[in-house]
Amino acid sequence: MTELIEDEAERAARLLDAQDKAARLFAEVRARGILAPGVRESQASAAICDLAGEMFGVHRYWHKRIVRAGVNTLLPYRENPPDRVLAEDEIVFCDFGPIFEQWEADFGRTYVLGEDPAKHRLCAALPVVFDAGRAYFEQHPEVTGEQLYAQVRTLAEQAGWEFGGEIAGHLVGQFPHEKIDGAKIESYIAPGSDKPMRRTDRNGQTAHWILEVHLVDRERGFGGFHEELLDLA
Repeated sequence: MTELIEDEAERAARLLDAQDKAARLFAEVRARGILAPGVRESQASAAICDLAGEMFGVHRYWHKRIVRAGVNTLLPYRENPPDRVLAEDEIVFCDFGPIFEQWEADFGRTYVLGEDPAKHRLCAALPVVFDAGRAYFEQHPEVTGEQLYAQVRTLAEQAGWEFGGEIAGHLVGQFPHEKIDGAKIESYIAPGSDKPMRRTDRNGQTAHWILEVHLVDRERGFGGFHEELLDLA
């Protein structure tokens, strides 16, 4: 059994270190051209998995690895669409949950292949909406998961997009973290999650959160995804 880390400063540092490694992994994905026209989503996912092993010795993930392109980017996490080949003029997002030395990262980024201005606008909007959601969290000490979810949806609409996610984030921590499933809605940033997000978890430790932003343009048939730590930066 993994030894539980009690010191909060160390817990925060471990989560930030895991996120930093995930960011470095995704930067290398771009540098190596893994996401390219003609590559299947499944092939890109496998290549990213191999790269994580090469860079960090990572071979475990706490949730399914996602690479989605084109119309598949409209779909929420729980869906499992048919494997798609990346096109010349494409938008694609990656959502990976690697485990770095027993600490979970959950990191999502979107990339545009080609020059489509609408896709580039959506891609640019993702971190803006994320930062606005984080600012709302920081400004409202008693915010609940359902309140933050509603605010992120509003922020997406104000930016000119539809929010495509059934949730806007979840708890994260030392692997295995507090189970997040439909029976424990308080583990999500979602409708019905009515507990203050600033609280302790079942181990009496500070609860840490991931924020997810999924923006979609259903008329044009594409979306994008951005996620990382909410309460630690």
